[in-house]
Amino acid sequence: MPTSTLDDKDAAAIEAARVGVAICDRTAWGRIKVAGDDRLNFLHNQSTNNFQILKPGQGCDTVFVTSTARTIDLVTAYVREDAVILLVSPNRRQFLMEWLDKYIFYADKVELSDITQYTNTVSLIGPGSDAVLEKLGIGELIGQPYGSHQVYTIAPAEGVRIAVGSGLAASGYTFTFPYTDTETVWNKLLEVGAVEMSDRAWDALRILQGRPAPDAELTDDYNPLEVGLWQTISFTKGCYIGQETIARLNTYKGVKQHLLGIRLSAPVEVGSAIAVGDEKVGKLTSYTQTADGYFGLGYIRTKAGGVGLKVKVGETEGEVIEIPFVSHEYP
Repeated sequence: MPTSTLDDKDAAAIEAARVGVAICDRTAWGRIKVAGDDRLNFLHNQSTNNFQILKPGQGCDTVFVTSTARTIDLVTAYVREDAVILLVSPNRRQFLMEWLDKYIFYADKVELSDITQYTNTVSLIGPGSDAVLEKLGIGELIGQPYGSHQVYTIAPAEGVRIAVGSGLAASGYTFTFPYTDTETVWNKLLEVGAVEMSDRAWDALRILQGRPAPDAELTDDYNPLEVGLWQTISFTKGCYIGQETIARLNTYKGVKQHLLGIRLSAPVEVGSAIAVGDEKVGKLTSYTQTADGYFGLGYIRTKAGGVGLKVKVGETEGEVIEIPFVSHEYP
């Protein structure tokens, strides 16, 4: 959802993610299994990151884009011995299943399956996440690169795969396991100190940090460089869907708008125009109200300026601020 309004419990969870550790149930997120001998080459050719260099136990974020490099979804991929598991946005699961399927040709050794209903995912978020793993006696992942993952037992639950990364611009870990073990894993993580975070609080935190969402920041109007997802893009690998457009934008520094955060003085409506003086320079894509005030995400034309820019969003005063999830520096 592009708009969030919080209660006291949500505010406490966001604070826990900032200074301690929160836990968010990501049941609604899609989990797509990509199997077959050609799975890495297939994903390499269908999205922005380099899958050919990944080994079992590694992972990455990648973006699926259209042929004109418009964004479809930001996905986290975990490479296993026999498959790759894609963690996809809740409202993109069916679309991506159909999208990927149409690019599997007769000779391709690729098999897709939607394993969402058989599995669950939860994320630990915050600087206290390492301490949670230590209390569970599974500290080997601490300090490992983003996307690294291993299988552990959280008794009596077996086959709990834990990966480095919270899904947000905060330290943490993501747990995926059989759906039948949900109560066991969830209660154990609460027991060792995690604070429960609602979907509403997650959405507010992702807005505050600048993680883009489908139908808000990830749409047919924007490409990954405008979003600022440089960390998901390989500029050295071969061709993939949308590659030509992305390469040209990078080579000629042609990014014309950026996703930015806006601190607001009052509530606003998603979709409101962003203006500097009398000139429209962008559009608000998400909005949330927090204990610290009002905040939004929006695309602003590059030539208008960046961090520190004073703007009007509808009739509301605002100031552009940095958001940690994205970057707008050319590599």
